[in-house]
Amino acid sequence: MEAAAGEGSAEALPWRLARAGGLLVYDPVPTLAALLDRTVAGERTAVLAAAFHRTLAEATAALVQQVVAAGAPSTVCLSGGCFQNARLLTETRSLLEEQGLRVLVSSAVPVNDGGISYGQAAVAAARLQEG
Repeated sequence: MEAAAGEGSAEALPWRLARAGGLLVYDPVPTLAALLDRTVAGERTAVLAAAFHRTLAEATAALVQQVVAAGAPSTVCLSGGCFQNARLLTETRSLLEEQGLRVLVSSAVPVNDGGISYGQAAVAAARLQEG
């Protein structure tokens, strides 16, 4: 998707947040419906891919905004394999920083499974030192 989006920009697709089991979550139905409709209408893949990225960034920033408003710290750590996508990382980070949040991003340790492995190795090393 990142490669398909290229360098172009696009407005977000429709999206909404919903409550599920007491949690606030991103409801993908409006986004996926719009993607299908616009695909059938012949919209270019690059525009749709850019719009999809913007949608995920906006929804993520909105979720974080709600959590911070409810009392969570104003420092956000963006991690996980999805943030290997430079476009998604850049757009999400920008929106969060516009909210006045401090955004942390891994640089020395990979954000994907490599980071998990590093964490497991760190725990094992600490346990070996203890005992």
